[in-house]
Formats: sequence, C-alpha cells, structure tokens
Amino acid sequence: MQRRVWPLWAYYLVAVAVFVIDFVTKKIIESTMELNDRIGVLGNFFILTSIRNRGAAFGILQEQRWLFLLITIAVVAAIIWYFQRSYRTGRPLLMIALSMVLGGAVGNFLDRALYGQVVDFLQFNFGSYTFPIFNLADSGICIGVVLVIADAMLSGKQENHTNGNGEKTREEQQPV
Repeated sequence: MQRRVWPLWAYYLVAVAVFVIDFVTKKIIESTMELNDRIGVLGNFFILTSIRNRGAAFGILQEQRWLFLLITIAVVAAIIWYFQRSYRTGRPLLMIALSMVLGGAVGNFLDRALYGQVVDFLQFNFGSYTFPIFNLADSGICIGVVLVIADAMLSGKQENHTNGNGEKTREEQQPV
C-alpha cells in the first residue's frame, strides 16, 4: 500500500482551487469581452474568444441543460463517495486526478445551473484546424481524466509485479 501524501482536506482544496481559478477567469472574460470578441495572445495559435456554450464539452448535445445538471450531480456525488471510501488506499495520483475532475465539474455545473450556459474562451488553432473553444473547468476535467488513466496504468503495472498478497513474484525475487 502506498502512503498518503496529503490529508483528505487537501484533495478537496485542489478541487476548490480548480473551481475558483475557473470561476475567476470566466468572470474576467465576461466583464472585459463582448460575446464573440477575440484577442490574439500568440498570433493565430492561441486566441481568447468569448463564447457561450449551451452543450457539453466541445459544443456537443446543445440545449440539454437538465441532462448535464443530473449527470454532474451524479459525478460529484460519486467522486465525494469515492474520496471518503478510498482515501485510506493511499493512491495520491488518483485522488489529485479526481480532485481536478471535481473542481472542473462543479465549475461548469454552476454556470449551467445559474445561466443555462458555460463561458468558454480558450481557442487554439493548429494550422487550418481550430480546436473547439473551452474553459479552465474543461481543462481540469481533461487533465484529471488523463491522470486517472495514468494512475490505472501505474497501478496495473504494480499489481503485475505482486502476487496479490503484496509479495513480489518469483521472477522478481530471483537475483539478476
């Protein structure tokens, strides 16, 4: 078993940090840019573009507000339940990953619940391809998911090196 790196409250603090950074950046965009305004940051590669999204990530499933609210409530409840149940397993990478997903999910949930839409503003262009415009809550969710996958791969690798009792396999016990 890995040891816990942080106390449980610290993982919730990561979620709060993701939420607050997302909230503040959205408010800055709303107060300083008109809808559809564009500000070039790095030429045509990175542009701040003020839009509103009534759908899910990348604009899919437009006008499904109640579906997204229900799904988000279920995801948030599942993450909190998992935190409380699994904190003692000592998988800090997974806990940080879920914290980021939690903070991002709550950030977009608040927008959908209050306004029926999400403020998106980060636009990246790769040549003639424009990546769908997103926000920092989306970034927290995506980074969190990548970290969940990384944790699963690392945990699977560690499990392959033990025999289920926490002992090394015969191959690992033999000197090289």
